[in-house]
Amino acid sequence: MKDLLLIDKPKGITSFDCIRILRKKLGIKKMGHAGTLDPLATGLMIIGLNEGTKKLNDYLKLPKTYLATIRLGIKTDTGDLEGKVVVQEEVKELLLEEIKEAGASLIGENELEVPKYSAIKKNGKALYKYAREGQEVEVPIKKMVVNEAKVISYNHPDIEIEFDVESGVYIRSLAEELGRRLNAPATLVDLRRTRVGEFRVEEAELLDREV
Repeated sequence: MKDLLLIDKPKGITSFDCIRILRKKLGIKKMGHAGTLDPLATGLMIIGLNEGTKKLNDYLKLPKTYLATIRLGIKTDTGDLEGKVVVQEEVKELLLEEIKEAGASLIGENELEVPKYSAIKKNGKALYKYAREGQEVEVPIKKMVVNEAKVISYNHPDIEIEFDVESGVYIRSLAEELGRRLNAPATLVDLRRTRVGEFRVEEAELLDREV
């Protein structure tokens, strides 16, 4: 059996749910993945089986491509629609050129806050655990490198944009930053990972979540 699987994760389940489903389906216990996708996100996951788990750290470091839909006029505490709305306001319709310019301004290195609902650890404890407990904690600033930002469409108040990024980028952080550069609150409403290094989602098998 091959030691690597390419899976197209459906919406509404966690990355660990994918592992749990595949373990049951394949009867393999030693399994892991190279990069978490949030429950609301879909797309490419690299799954290591048995000896393939030893390669996962290398795949984690590969550049990635995401197709994101970002909504202007709303901000949540999680950076996506899973969270509680903390800001909501009317935003005037913008010119497509304004949006393209703001997207292009993200290309390069960005020093951004990681989402407070993320697995990054602070004093040995994941940030999302502090957030769920209602504890205020200083959120780390992280360098996030964007290689390309291509606006696909603008249907007010939603912007569809494709990001090519280096490892370690949080698209929720980019969504909020794009909003700031457009002088509007913003949140991520849809996300699909289409590429990891040379691996593409077109090569992946859609996961049957009912297994």
